[in-house]
Amino acid sequence: MMMFESINDYVNHCGNFASEELAVFNGLLVPRSVKKKQILLREGEICNFEAYIVKGCIRTYYIDENGSEAILQFAIEDWWVGDIGSFHDRTPSLFYIEAMEDSELLTLNVASKAALLDRLPKFERVFRLMIQRHLVAVERRLIRTMARTAEERYLDFIKQYPKITQRVPQHYIAAYLGMTPEFLSKVRRRLATRSA
Repeated sequence: MMMFESINDYVNHCGNFASEELAVFNGLLVPRSVKKKQILLREGEICNFEAYIVKGCIRTYYIDENGSEAILQFAIEDWWVGDIGSFHDRTPSLFYIEAMEDSELLTLNVASKAALLDRLPKFERVFRLMIQRHLVAVERRLIRTMARTAEERYLDFIKQYPKITQRVPQHYIAAYLGMTPEFLSKVRRRLATRSA
């Protein structure tokens, strides 16, 4: 089925699954359509989903003590989104998850994921690799944030996520990079002047 084609490709990169195994997996996934600006998770709620993005763009953020949004992640097609800690530990989330575009998701809840892993334990590898990739991305982002100038952080962002820069407003990119929109504008002007 076309809806499951990309997620099946994703899991087959992590292991070799027979069509019967993929059918079991697909049967546990729940399609979900979300509108732009729809909140999927609020701070304080327990995350009841892990979602694969078939189409769209999602952001994960928190609100700091000054009331400013700090963006932790942008996620687009072929990425997963959710609050891993809240989902697995059944604890209140520290984050908000919001659709930045109309999006199509395939979701697993706690019970369906447990059923999948009971029936097909080899899917553990898929989720382990997913978490490893997420951890590597977080570690690299932390190092870039701590060790690089604002210009270097912006250049890294546009190099690493070229598809996202075309889809996300600049003030959200500034929030992701830990700077004000005004400061990001100055950074972009300096870079444009140098390359001119």
